[in-house]
Amino acid sequence: MRRIPLLSYIKKLDRPLFTTFELAAVSGKSPSVVIQSLNYLCKNGLVLKLRRGIWAEAGHPSLSPYAVIPYLFGCRRAYVSFLSALHLYGIIEQIPQSIMLASTGHTRSIRTKLGIFSVHQLSAGFFKGFDWYKNRGEFLIAEPEKALVDCLYLSVRKKKQFGYFPELHFSRVFSFGKARRWAQEIPDKRMRIPVLRKLEAIRAAYSGKGR
Repeated sequence: MRRIPLLSYIKKLDRPLFTTFELAAVSGKSPSVVIQSLNYLCKNGLVLKLRRGIWAEAGHPSLSPYAVIPYLFGCRRAYVSFLSALHLYGIIEQIPQSIMLASTGHTRSIRTKLGIFSVHQLSAGFFKGFDWYKNRGEFLIAEPEKALVDCLYLSVRKKKQFGYFPELHFSRVFSFGKARRWAQEIPDKRMRIPVLRKLEAIRAAYSGKGR
C-alpha cells in the first residue's frame, strides 16, 4: 500500500489547527507515530506546536491567534472580552499586548507561539453575553456592551488597568441602555453598584461630547 505523507492528511483536514488524536484518526496511524512525524515537520517549519497535543499548519491562510482559543480549554468555554473585544469592535484603537479572555476558571496567562492569552475569571452567573465572532464559528466574543461591562467588573476587583480606557469611540449601534442591563445582572450587589456608577460616568462623559 502506498504510504501517504502526514502533511497530506493535515491538508485534508482543511483548517489551521488540529489535535494529535484528530490527525491520528484521519490518517489511521498511532498517536505515537503521528507525534514523531509532527515533531519532524516542526523542525522543518511546516507545523507549529502550540500546546501539548495542539498543532497548527504553518502558513495556513486562516491561522491566527484567535483560532487557538477553542482548543485551549477543553470542554470549558472562554470568550474574547475586555479591551481585546473593545479593540475588535473599534471602540478603542490601542491593541492590547495579550488577548484577553473571560472564563469561569482561574485567572492565568497562557503562552503559545501564536500569542499570549490573559484569562480572567468571571462568576458563573455573569458568564454570558457572547456569541461567535461575525457568525463564523471561529471564536466566541462578548457583545460590545458586555465587553465594556466586563472591564468595569474587573476594575471593581482592584484591577486598575481595566478601569482606565484610552479614548472611546462608540458607534451609533452601541447601547448604553443594554450595557446597563448587563451591569444589573452582576450577581454580587457589592460589585454591581460601583459598576453601574462607573458605567454612568462613561455615558455622561461620552454624551457630553455631543453624541
